[in-house]
Amino acid sequence: MAFPDALLPQNIKRRRLLALAGGTVAAGLPSLSATAADANPKAVEIEVTSAGGHKMALWKATPVGKPKGAVVSLHAIYGRTTHMAAVCERWAAAGFTCVAPALYDRIKKNLTFAYNDTVAGNQAYMSLNPDLLYADIDAAKEAAGPKGTVAISGFCTGGSWAWRTGARSEWPAQVNFYGSHIAADLNDQNPRCPTILHFGDADRIVPMTAVESIRAKHPQVELHIYPGAGHAFENVEQVTYDKAGADLAYERSFKFLEMHLKT
Repeated sequence: MAFPDALLPQNIKRRRLLALAGGTVAAGLPSLSATAADANPKAVEIEVTSAGGHKMALWKATPVGKPKGAVVSLHAIYGRTTHMAAVCERWAAAGFTCVAPALYDRIKKNLTFAYNDTVAGNQAYMSLNPDLLYADIDAAKEAAGPKGTVAISGFCTGGSWAWRTGARSEWPAQVNFYGSHIAADLNDQNPRCPTILHFGDADRIVPMTAVESIRAKHPQVELHIYPGAGHAFENVEQVTYDKAGADLAYERSFKFLEMHLKT
């Protein structure tokens, strides 16, 4: 279930109003009204061309000054929600360019699901063609930054696809938030890049037994557990949001990428 608008940060509320109105943001234009006093990076919506001429939308946020690197962040089963724009902005505020591709655009433009509609969200993700999904991730990678400077990241099922992507192609680093299928389906796949994982010890989707199986199978991976945090603890729009856990996970992730990305 999503948070009521009254509890959301102002930038997210404004994006929600835009989405409800059916509005879109032209490439290169701010997705939010910004004042001269507002120095925080803002996400913009751009469009890239992927395999087969497919036009795919992205959130993109760019830091002030030279980027420390870049991140492709993959959404969970709910689609490219307003939360993903906030994710891009958080990375950009820390000095990293971040893009969040709309992976459901091949199904329907701007397709998202409510946070309590997990059945439809799972069906949408399962319907995606893996080869085309990888092509769309590669297109987002090209839009994020120069070769060798772009890390892969993702949340929940997006974290599972980040794990798959990190095992099949070249990335300098991976930041993975509670990848939901790693232990059950992907534990035999080994990331080809330095990887950091974040899980809550109260996650009902990825229980601690599963997390420990990942740790045992992949001792080279930097794995952090957040006491009292549930699944989706990073997402301010969900009831499981844990600010302390989210802040610490980002702090660790920023330092991790500063070590592993070369610009």
